[in-house]
Amino acid sequence: MYFFFCHLSIVDICCVSNNVPRMLRNLLGQGRTISFAGCGTQIHLYLIFALTECILLAMMSYDRYVAIYHPLCYALIMNRRVCLTLATVSWALGFIFGTLQASLALHLPFCGLCEVDHFFCEILAVLRLACTDTTANKILIFAVCICFLLFPLALILISYLHILSTVLPIHSAAGWHKAFNTCASHLTVVSLFYGNAIFMYMWPGSSNSPGQEKVLSLFYSLVSPSVNPLIYSLRNKQVKEALLKLQMRKRVFRSM
Repeated sequence: MYFFFCHLSIVDICCVSNNVPRMLRNLLGQGRTISFAGCGTQIHLYLIFALTECILLAMMSYDRYVAIYHPLCYALIMNRRVCLTLATVSWALGFIFGTLQASLALHLPFCGLCEVDHFFCEILAVLRLACTDTTANKILIFAVCICFLLFPLALILISYLHILSTVLPIHSAAGWHKAFNTCASHLTVVSLFYGNAIFMYMWPGSSNSPGQEKVLSLFYSLVSPSVNPLIYSLRNKQVKEALLKLQMRKRVFRSM
């Protein structure tokens, strides 16, 4: 479990580091221009990290499925070789399809004033600047979304259906609490990430609302990676105790 947490943390750190520095520089008014190579690099890395996280979250759901559905065989099934293979597949697929999308988008002809109407170089915002038909690029984005959003989400739902079938016969509150504690953080992250990504890239007409597109992309490229550590750390007993102590201190301070 912590092996996949580590990879998810690396993806989130890289995603935020790719977008936030340039975004802050733009918002602070310290130069709002970016070179074509810099914009292309930002798109490329953004797609790699986003697609890798899509697959990685599905791999984590399989890890949770094995932990609850086959607890006695967990160490045997999820051995080091399997974990390394799943992580490598996640990174490899993200790199291959992220590179494919970025290269096709950046080879389009751009003319006129190339002003990206976004906080950073996001692929849909850049495609709107092309002075040629981008239907093929949009079809590719939709196809990649099916493979990297809908298909992994279906695998996650199947995993949790099996987990639910295992948990339902349990009559003890302790067993329910343990199962919920194991899966709650992952379900929260999945809901935040997949929900926003699907609404942005697959919802009909979403490409025609740049304002909504900005908010959604900002949410799942900045807010979601930033809150992921907090969501997963809430499983830690020491973190919970620290939060409870902080709340108690605030109540005492207010009463005084």
